[in-house]
Amino acid sequence: MLRTVKHLSVAITFAIGALLPTRALMAQDYEVERAVPQSNAQVQLSYAPLVSRAAPAVVNIYTKKVVRSRRSALFDDPLFQRFFGDQFSFGMPEERVRGSLGSGVIVRPNGVIVTNHHVIEGADEIQVVLADRREYEATIVLDDPRTDLAILRIDVGDEQLASLAIADSDNVLVGDIVLAIGNPFGIGQTVTGGIVSATARTQQGISDFGFFIQTDAAVNPGNSGGALVGMSGDLLGINTAIYSRTGASNGIGFAVPANMVKSVLRAALNEGQLVRPWLGVNGQSVTGDLASSLGLDRAGGVLIDSVFAGSPASLAEIRPGDVIMAVGGREVIDEPGLNFRIATMEPGEEVTLAVLSDGFIQERTVTLALPPEEPKRNITVLDGRHPFQGVKVANLSPRFNDELQVDPFLKGVIVLEVDRRTPAGRYQFLSPGDILLGINGNRIDYVADIDAALEEDAERYIYQIRRRGQQQECMIIPNRSFRCRQ
Repeated sequence: MLRTVKHLSVAITFAIGALLPTRALMAQDYEVERAVPQSNAQVQLSYAPLVSRAAPAVVNIYTKKVVRSRRSALFDDPLFQRFFGDQFSFGMPEERVRGSLGSGVIVRPNGVIVTNHHVIEGADEIQVVLADRREYEATIVLDDPRTDLAILRIDVGDEQLASLAIADSDNVLVGDIVLAIGNPFGIGQTVTGGIVSATARTQQGISDFGFFIQTDAAVNPGNSGGALVGMSGDLLGINTAIYSRTGASNGIGFAVPANMVKSVLRAALNEGQLVRPWLGVNGQSVTGDLASSLGLDRAGGVLIDSVFAGSPASLAEIRPGDVIMAVGGREVIDEPGLNFRIATMEPGEEVTLAVLSDGFIQERTVTLALPPEEPKRNITVLDGRHPFQGVKVANLSPRFNDELQVDPFLKGVIVLEVDRRTPAGRYQFLSPGDILLGINGNRIDYVADIDAALEEDAERYIYQIRRRGQQQECMIIPNRSFRCRQ
């Protein structure tokens, strides 16, 4: 048995290698020729021409947010202020303006700017300051927390601003020289240099589509949303986060790859709504233990647990138990890497997958599609003389599930909101995220099933829900009692 597994591992490794591009081929395809300096004159070359080209396209972003707190008039007394200052903030309503700063990159000459979601999150005012110190009010075109990216626009009339072209971030290699341009600590535009330390960092917990370029170029607070620029002068990524215990740079910075920026920008400028294509699978990253049982000699790939009927993966005859090893010739290390590859593509695009199936590596061509919205979401606020009055519910579907960031295969009726002024809100017998399964012996598959199940002024209501993966049965006796059991 061990011999068979060993031989299968070798065969699979060679097969995967044949389907994936070699590092040498990737370097040859890259538009910049890499070479070790051959003379002292080459070592003394300056980045100044590159900076003068890229820096005008990097902007500073200042945001203002009105924060409401409660404050007692007592605390405005001069004597009280003398001893206690402004450390108390309760009592009467008070409004304060909180400011924050970050950076952004002009990617279209007509004033389209890319920055981070967390830079502008919750802002009431967004001010953009160009490299030449001109100031503009910005509006949000698209804000996507899942990628931590946001698209802004400023009105510059007919003027054409300096902008950065967006590179193919798949061509970035470890060891490439990069520059980080931004506004650290609000001191003004600053350029730092370093190399690419890694190209496919996942599991950082920064965003849902965690797949980052890692660099040792100094990145500090305020650099968020700024440019990571390659030696071609094009945008390789948007600086997003640092790994630090103190808040200062430790030489480990993360940037959202330019290919993800392209997909968000495309949605912002064309559709105005970001709906990503899907493959229609649920899976798990292949760990070392799983790799051994699958006949692989190393961890890597995504083991498919389930396939949605009629999805692109289903039509390509991908089955549970298969392992996706590569997408479009790019090796897939784990599930976040697979999600990233699919998310950066367009609906209708054909892509070749390298799939380990029945012990052999096979090529499968998949035509990506938008996740379906079937059934329609039918968002409804329940009404009537029953305890469920004021509860907002909707039908689940792969597309709506993607918006809600829940399991794409989850079906049924989900609770979206619960009005606090209603019995459901006061007694908390329903919570956002609950899945309604049945009411008074009636199965609930769709929102339309609820009206038939909710008899008004009934003596008791027995209902079933799924909450955080656990099924519960609950009973409500109006105005008397409420209890649940698993």
